[in-house]
Amino acid sequence: MQEPKPYVPAATPLADWSWKGLVLGVLFGAVLGSANAYLGLKVGLTISTSIPLAVIMVAAFAALRPLFGKASILDVNIGQTAGSASSSLASGTIFTIPALFMWGMAPSLGQGFFQTALLAMAGGVLGILFMIPLRPFLIVQEHRNLPYPEGTASAAVLVAADEGGARARPVFIGLLLGAGYKALLSLAKLWPDEVAIRLPVLKKGVLGIEPTPALMGVGYVLGYRISAIMVAGGLLSWLAIIPLIALVGEALPTPLFADLFPAGSTPTPIADMSAGEIWSRYVRYIGAGAVATAGILAVFKSIPVMIASVREGLRGLAARKQGAPSTLRTQRDLPMTVVLLGTVAIV
Repeated sequence: MQEPKPYVPAATPLADWSWKGLVLGVLFGAVLGSANAYLGLKVGLTISTSIPLAVIMVAAFAALRPLFGKASILDVNIGQTAGSASSSLASGTIFTIPALFMWGMAPSLGQGFFQTALLAMAGGVLGILFMIPLRPFLIVQEHRNLPYPEGTASAAVLVAADEGGARARPVFIGLLLGAGYKALLSLAKLWPDEVAIRLPVLKKGVLGIEPTPALMGVGYVLGYRISAIMVAGGLLSWLAIIPLIALVGEALPTPLFADLFPAGSTPTPIADMSAGEIWSRYVRYIGAGAVATAGILAVFKSIPVMIASVREGLRGLAARKQGAPSTLRTQRDLPMTVVLLGTVAIV
């Protein structure tokens, strides 16, 4: 399989590291990461900050051009990457640490903040170290199979801004149109953000759509095939699984798996549940199980390539001196000694 052609040619002598990109990425990432953590704790899900940070970084470097000078696309990419890491750390923290508090296993208040920060930092660094030997598989070999929609959209923003002119204008026009549409939708409430109809043929069957700019943009980035799979999953949930659960559980005096309901609450019989409650109590866990199963199968499927990647990294460690440059700028990774010593230090 042919390796993807980088936007900046491998032979171009351009620095991949940028302190100004890192500083701006940390500053904006802290702001968006805090907002993302609050959102996740409040509503139970987080949003990706990669795409908005790509737009913000383009605007920030343009505004700071008199101070920093002209920034390369790699400078902007460092800022976007460093900033977008905040959403991953926020998700990894807010979906795990609160469980320790609920189980009474959290450390004392005097140490909780620092231990949480240390755990997040160690987990983030460990993830980066593990990705270094896996890059040839996940990024190079699988670049045609794994869509990486957020990365694709962020790259499109950066390339359009770098080329300027007619390529950059649609990005910011789309940003303004999306913001205006969202303002009319959420602030002015001119029309509902969700439209649904009950299907009389199916018990508790509902067919709905959420025509928001974010979802329409994600669908455009994903492409027809992945979008069709996601739509098929939604149709399967609302037109097959929910009616089936409603049909099977209609005559049951207590709902299925009543012991899993929150302690102290009175379980609602399935006959009295709405379609949304059935989705919340049952279908979303089915979906989570499907995602987990797919992830496990993908890991098992990729184990041979992972082993080959690690073996190749170890072979390279024995063949060359640490820090010696590779032939291509785009193929230079951190030395395996850094990966191994860093992993041991974190463990």
